[in-house]
Amino acid sequence: MLSLRHLAELVEAHREEIDRPVRSFAVGGQEPLPENRPALMGVVNLSPDSWYRESVCLSAQVAIQRGRVLHAQGAAVIDIGAESTLAHAARADGSLQNSRLLPVVQALHQAGVPVSVETYQPAVARACLQAGASVLNLTGYSEADLLFQLAAEHDAAVILCHVQGDNVREVGDFRSGGDAVGMMYDYFAPLVEQAQRAGAEKLFLDPGLGFYYRNLQDSSVRVRHQMEVFLNTFRLRRLGFPICHALPHAFEFFGEEVRCAEPFFAVLAALGQTSLFRTHEVARTKAVLETLGCW
Repeated sequence: MLSLRHLAELVEAHREEIDRPVRSFAVGGQEPLPENRPALMGVVNLSPDSWYRESVCLSAQVAIQRGRVLHAQGAAVIDIGAESTLAHAARADGSLQNSRLLPVVQALHQAGVPVSVETYQPAVARACLQAGASVLNLTGYSEADLLFQLAAEHDAAVILCHVQGDNVREVGDFRSGGDAVGMMYDYFAPLVEQAQRAGAEKLFLDPGLGFYYRNLQDSSVRVRHQMEVFLNTFRLRRLGFPICHALPHAFEFFGEEVRCAEPFFAVLAALGQTSLFRTHEVARTKAVLETLGCW
């Protein structure tokens, strides 16, 4: 159970990490992120297999409109993906992803909306950066050096996702060793060095709480894990870079009110000093952060 005592013990155990500064940097020519408040990343899904129906856009026109609406609601960046991370979802090769992504990236970029592209394929990353994307949301690292070089060449930010596998579609059981965030620190530290050697300096760290590990499919186990990681996330700030979290859904607990789940988890993410909140529910999540005094 989450309690004031639990939070007090967490602060006492890691007091020296609470106020660690992190870098800020401009994304897409906009104001630096993070600066004096957290930022929101709105989600547009171009895959028909994506489960969050409100975010699924089956045409470029609908996707562009959703991106503009989310931006108007307060999203600093729009994150676009063309392949669902669900285990049963159909794979989308680079050609199919680009055919879905490029018209949307180009239109939003021309409208002055910063765009992030979720991918692990260099061909997709290159095409989208050339079309105007300003963030790569990396969900795999089999060709990490090339992806980091592409980001550096285009002065793009990179979201480094924690992925226990070659990519988000090839994960098995989640392994933590008893301290998930401590394990993530050890995972991210060499990845940050690798990115910086390639010239990529605008980095976010994402613990990857929305990925489908086999041993986290039980709802109570998964949500307990997510809550613990959210609250401990501030410990990753020792690496000097801001934290991005994809807010999960916990459908088993929220049922018909599932659209309220991400704003709930935003509270835990905010307590863990998250800087960038990836959410399908921009307006709801913004309202929660405003209520907390974060906005």
